[in-house]
Amino acid sequence: MTLLHSAALICAVALASTAMAQDHTSHETMKHDMTAAPAGDQSASSKAFAAANAKMHTDMAITFTGKPDRDFVLGMIAHHQGAIDMAKIELEYGKEAEIRKLAEEIIAAQESEIRQMKDWLQKNDG
Repeated sequence: MTLLHSAALICAVALASTAMAQDHTSHETMKHDMTAAPAGDQSASSKAFAAANAKMHTDMAITFTGKPDRDFVLGMIAHHQGAIDMAKIELEYGKEAEIRKLAEEIIAAQESEIRQMKDWLQKNDG
């Protein structure tokens, strides 16, 4: 191996290590930001939305199995529950009749779909 090849290899390893460290740092920052108080408004509704969002993202961080149907259902149950939680916050704090009606419809639809997915898991996961 020539000196030039050795130098190129060292540079490549150094760049890859830096990129991996930056990627890890950005994921840690994102993880921290999701659990922090919301930026901007600090009202009760904003804090409730931030908490619901953080919980949904935590619950969606499933261990993947390589079984796409199962992984989809597990992730979507958490995602749908997040929609229900946000819709309930809308019903608690929201004022607009049209949006409150939408929140009620979201709760009904998402609860029905969660039941369907849980039934599927029970039938197909043993």
